[in-house]
Amino acid sequence: MSPSEGTHPSEPSEPSESSAHEALPSVAPQLRALRRRAALTLEAAARAAALSPAHLSRLETGQRQPSLPMLLALARIYGTTVSELLGETVAERDAVLRAPDMEPTRAGGWTYWQAGASGRGMQALRVHVPHGSQGDIVRVHPGEEWLYVLKGRLRLRLGDTAHLLAPGDSAHFDSLTPHRIAAADHDGADLLFVHTLLQSPTAALCLGPITPGETP
Repeated sequence: MSPSEGTHPSEPSEPSESSAHEALPSVAPQLRALRRRAALTLEAAARAAALSPAHLSRLETGQRQPSLPMLLALARIYGTTVSELLGETVAERDAVLRAPDMEPTRAGGWTYWQAGASGRGMQALRVHVPHGSQGDIVRVHPGEEWLYVLKGRLRLRLGDTAHLLAPGDSAHFDSLTPHRIAAADHDGADLLFVHTLLQSPTAALCLGPITPGETP
């Protein structure tokens, strides 16, 4: 997960992170409904997400399943949360979220738990990043992100600088800085993740493979 808003690398071939065994049955109808609520055409939304209209159409019809980074990107574009994209119901503006109510959701190999209430200007998640998953996704979008490593080690790439974060380490950065994260250990990494929600058709997730031989 071009440093400037609205500038994206060329779109890769069909993203490999989507897999049929990670069924998210409520995503497809929600994606279409929330795009229409945001008054975006299929073409405009696909352009903002650095996707082809055909691929976004397949997401909306359930022929493909998005990864967690893709869900985060679409949530930003539509001015909503990943929970709403998944059709989950969380008590509006409830200040306390109890542990038994934090149901795990899996997407693109990642596992996450909603860690904050809906209807806010930012979204909080607890995330498990498995080793070797999504390490080649570079993200660029408006807003801010904050993460805190709970367990394992995390590789964080910010622009041209690589960081290795251990448990207890945190990072807070402008999301327009090209960034990507990957678990450094085979057992993966657990982290707390907070990001701002922006309702803007220009918010986007830029996908780009790692240069061969390069490590995060």
